[in-house]
Parts: sequence; C-alpha cells; structure tokens
Amino acid sequence: MTTLWFVPPVFVKIETDGGRHGCNNAMAALEQLKRWARRGPRWHKAWTLCLSALEGDPIDRHVVRKAFVAAAKEAEMYLSPE
Repeated sequence: MTTLWFVPPVFVKIETDGGRHGCNNAMAALEQLKRWARRGPRWHKAWTLCLSALEGDPIDRHVVRKAFVAAAKEAEMYLSPE
C-alpha cells in the first residue's frame, strides 16, 4: 500500500460532532469519504482516485487532492484552512 501525502492538508467537517479534520494523505481522505452521507459524482471520482493511489497506481498527488477537495465541496463538508 502506498501513502500519497497532501500538502497542504484538506480540512473537512466531522459529521458526528461538527469538528474539523485535516486530511493529509489518500488513506485519511478515503476514511472521510466513507463517512459522508452525500455521495455525488465528485465523491465517486475522489473515491476511485484514492483507491487507485493506495493500490500503487501512478497518480499525481495534486490530482487526488483536487478531486478530494471537489468532493468535499460537493458534499458541503469542505472547510477552508485556518
């Protein structure tokens, strides 16, 4: 399993308590995606890219991060960095 790091981290809401979580790699992003109730086309794209990256496919980290940000915005889970 390959770790694909995000710089800077992507901050998202935590649905259960309204807190915030900084995702700094594809595994953390995948864990957050699992928890979201709203799953649109951008969610599916981010899910696929995160899985592919973790399987070792040669995917640029910026592409995965950008897809995760788009999914977070689509699901209204994105929080701007402090």
